[in-house]
Amino acid sequence: MTCKRVLELLQELVARRSVTPDDAGCLDLIGERLANIGFTLERIDSNGVANLWARRGTTAPLVCLAGHSDVVPPGPAERWQSDPFIASIREGLIYGRGTADMKSSLAAFVVAVEDFIARRPNHAGSLALLLTSDEEGDAVDGTVRVIEKLKARHETIDFCIVGEPTATQRLGDTIKNGRRGSLSAKLTVKGIQGHVAYPQLARNPIHEVAPVLAELAAVQWDEGNEYFPPTTFQISNIHSGTGATNVIPGELEALFNFRFATTSTVEGLQLRVHQILDRYNLDYEIRWTLGGMPFLTPRGKLVEALTEAVSAVVGQVPELSTSGGTSDGRFIAAICPEVCELGPVNASIHKVDECVAVADLDLLASIYRGALERLIP
Repeated sequence: MTCKRVLELLQELVARRSVTPDDAGCLDLIGERLANIGFTLERIDSNGVANLWARRGTTAPLVCLAGHSDVVPPGPAERWQSDPFIASIREGLIYGRGTADMKSSLAAFVVAVEDFIARRPNHAGSLALLLTSDEEGDAVDGTVRVIEKLKARHETIDFCIVGEPTATQRLGDTIKNGRRGSLSAKLTVKGIQGHVAYPQLARNPIHEVAPVLAELAAVQWDEGNEYFPPTTFQISNIHSGTGATNVIPGELEALFNFRFATTSTVEGLQLRVHQILDRYNLDYEIRWTLGGMPFLTPRGKLVEALTEAVSAVVGQVPELSTSGGTSDGRFIAAICPEVCELGPVNASIHKVDECVAVADLDLLASIYRGALERLIP
């Protein structure tokens, strides 16, 4: 049975303690399976991060399945009901670190392409898997390095399915057809330190920046669109002072973040922030960090193929969503016009006793195979 094959591979993957950025041999295991069915393997490792680009075929369209083998640390093992690196089955669920995020998707990928090729050994187009061990970490030596190499060779991808856990209640209820961008900043406002009893001899940066931060928090940056909610602004940290109650601080640091839709640009957000800061005549410095650009795949061939595959397997029409944080889809979108994410239920990801339903494993592989059959002529 397909379910047994996915389950067995998932168990093998969970047993490998691939805490980011350590791959712990996951990609070797998967690569061996792929090589046996005609994939050409290319390792694009970088600074201790394992990256695999596996491709079968040389013609268009190229359909890519993308994901990561690394997992977040399990935390104290005694808080788990069973060893987080031994896949344990209880009451229809399989427990272990990475079962949901996202080793079940990797196992389903492999079985899906094995079954697809068994049915259509002389298929048109090409298949590829892009796998990394750096998604849960800094994400600077993983997928981004593979994409850089492909771009340098002028290679493009036509369709990409990222196996991130997207379902909220039941398998197949949600497809992520985009993600918001992430733009962070460290704002430093300078004042003049002094004694609180002589405020005329000092300048308090907390007092000066308070109305600025209030205004920034109240701005409506955009209205979003059909796919994206409005851009959000959140202050995540403020630090100032020496800890003493009788000292006016000489400096304040504030951290904030934008999660922005495709209706805003990095330059536009930065310009509006600077305009507000300048209007208050602050003595400030600001350092910007772009965590990722937004990407969006409108309704088209990939969304249609995934929707039909999900409906055929689980009898439900999935919703389209762009919610949540960032994913490696933001890097892949640079060379791929249609990128979507679809994977298992995400309720337990990064938690103690992470798990997925055993019955969902077979269904997930069938969804991926169904999408491949619809995308490759």
